[in-house]
Amino acid sequence: MTDAFAADSVALLTLMYAAEAEYLAAGGPGEASFDLLAPFFAPDVVLHQADALPFGGTWRGHAGMEEFFLAMSRTWESFEMVKQEFLATGETTVVLTQVSARARATGRKLTFPILQTVEFKDGRIAEVRPFYWDTAAIADACAAPAQTA
Repeated sequence: MTDAFAADSVALLTLMYAAEAEYLAAGGPGEASFDLLAPFFAPDVVLHQADALPFGGTWRGHAGMEEFFLAMSRTWESFEMVKQEFLATGETTVVLTQVSARARATGRKLTFPILQTVEFKDGRIAEVRPFYWDTAAIADACAAPAQTA
């Protein structure tokens, strides 16, 4: 790992997070073009989300990433990355993000950390593995209220 690659990974992620915020602010899928985000991801990118989350599962390729962002926009009314710390940089980068979000189904506001490992290939994001401290709390906050008969 070179210092230049470490700087490149931070710069790339910083630009991608800004594009993600712009994409979501514009309304996300159906309202904004995924073309804003596609250049940051390898064509065969893989995103692993915890299965217990409303947007859980493994998302593959650009089509999978578009579907992931659709699932995120169905789940969150707002999703702000308040603070980010790059704990390790290079071909594998580790980012600690403090999130402030509001669940669409319940209106509940949450703050929580996400720790992500991000792997790069040919200058693009190739694999992402986010870790959430409390997936049950996030799933609960996002669950639509039960309908009574």
